[in-house]
Amino acid sequence: MTWLHDTLEAIFTAVAWPAAIYFVLANTSMLLLVLLAARHFARYLRRSDHRGEDAMAASPLSLGVSVIMPAYNEASVILTSVRSVLDLRYPDHEVIVVNDGSSDDTMRLLREAFGLVPDDRDVPGRVPARGALRQVWRSADPAVPLLVVDKENSGRSDSINLGLDLASKELVVMVDADSILEPDALLSVSKPFADDPERVVATGGVVRIVNNSRVHGGRIVEIRMPKELVTRIQVVEYLRAFLLGRTAWSDLNALILISGAFGMFRRDVLIEVGGLDADSIGEDFELVMRIQRWIRDGHRDARVEFVAEPVSWTEAPSTLKVLARQRRRWHRGLWEVLWKYRGMLLNPRYGRVGLLALPYYWLFELLAPLIELAGIVLVGLGLLVGAVDPGMALLLLLVAYGYGTIVTLAAVVVEEASFHRYERWRDMGATLWAVIAESLGYRQLTAIWRIQGWWAALTNRKQEWGEMTRTGFVDATDAPTAAAASGGGQSDRRD
Repeated sequence: MTWLHDTLEAIFTAVAWPAAIYFVLANTSMLLLVLLAARHFARYLRRSDHRGEDAMAASPLSLGVSVIMPAYNEASVILTSVRSVLDLRYPDHEVIVVNDGSSDDTMRLLREAFGLVPDDRDVPGRVPARGALRQVWRSADPAVPLLVVDKENSGRSDSINLGLDLASKELVVMVDADSILEPDALLSVSKPFADDPERVVATGGVVRIVNNSRVHGGRIVEIRMPKELVTRIQVVEYLRAFLLGRTAWSDLNALILISGAFGMFRRDVLIEVGGLDADSIGEDFELVMRIQRWIRDGHRDARVEFVAEPVSWTEAPSTLKVLARQRRRWHRGLWEVLWKYRGMLLNPRYGRVGLLALPYYWLFELLAPLIELAGIVLVGLGLLVGAVDPGMALLLLLVAYGYGTIVTLAAVVVEEASFHRYERWRDMGATLWAVIAESLGYRQLTAIWRIQGWWAALTNRKQEWGEMTRTGFVDATDAPTAAAASGGGQSDRRD
């Protein structure tokens, strides 16, 4: 085994310090994003009493909002979700539910609950849509601004495109049918449009995990940490990457990803760029990249912003099987979009998007699982045959996982100091344990899944959406509001 010893020793000697530098840069970059977000939150909270949302809620001049909700086999949550969106505090909004060929009782429940009647309006055809339209329905009560579109199954993106084609308001919001918006969510996420209507073309809101929190009447009445450790760790991930990371990129005017579970867009811009790409695995990422390219190719004075306060609460995977499928798909979508827009990478024409955001996503998002797993295998084999210096191996572990844990802890502290969403001490203890546990097997598992998703894309394997099993919302007065439900392939996409 001398040849193996010598080979591993040579490889480790060559890559040890570059790998250490890579992990230092990756964690330091995230720490800088956390600090930028902390500065943003400090400014935001100082102005919190003067944001003018009450005036917007009462103003007839506020821009109208069309909320598009694609639904596939959502019988367990559809009525709660639709009612919660209809009840949002906003002066002018309509709800468009697009039933994407559900095979359960989704359509029947909607017809019975809202007294739907056929609507004979024409579909303008401004955005390409593939799924054949069956029927457009509207509420029999003119006071209920609800439109329900029944169509053949063609996927989430195509369903949103059909809803976009029927939307009548100036702004469009895309939400999942298994999500719950906070009462002032539309007011908060639309505030940048009111403040700067000429420049802001899209805004993103926060997506948080609802598992185990208590819901009543379509509202979150008690926020609690999930019961399962795997879901608790996802809470930490969402805080670090989706809340703080995107806040920082927004401050840098280089935001390239808005969650598909909660984003607001100018309707005219969405129509001009052609709506969502129904063939893209990472359709939300692809859309924002296309908008950023549209802005800079047209030399437009426009921007995409992230708003840290409005929250869409959504159910996260609580089993490793479902989580694995989600992460494979996310990384496959990441690769496909980055490759599609590779011409923007390091291109000064695209400003901070091309020179900062895209290099970060290529180096520290796309390549991270490959480098991490290669390092684990190399160090493990090297230690086994005595070809790796234990001191250097420990250094790599410290900069990869120890430093990463410190960064994650900093993110949790910043979020807690800014918003203090979790009131119970036991939830804070669970959060701290999740911060530590993330590096003890979870990160390694997700790295494997992400590599699998990337490999599936490189080998042109067909994407199987699979089934998202949900437990339903925990009612504040009873047990879960619904039994486990099979949600179909389009609804387990989050970010």
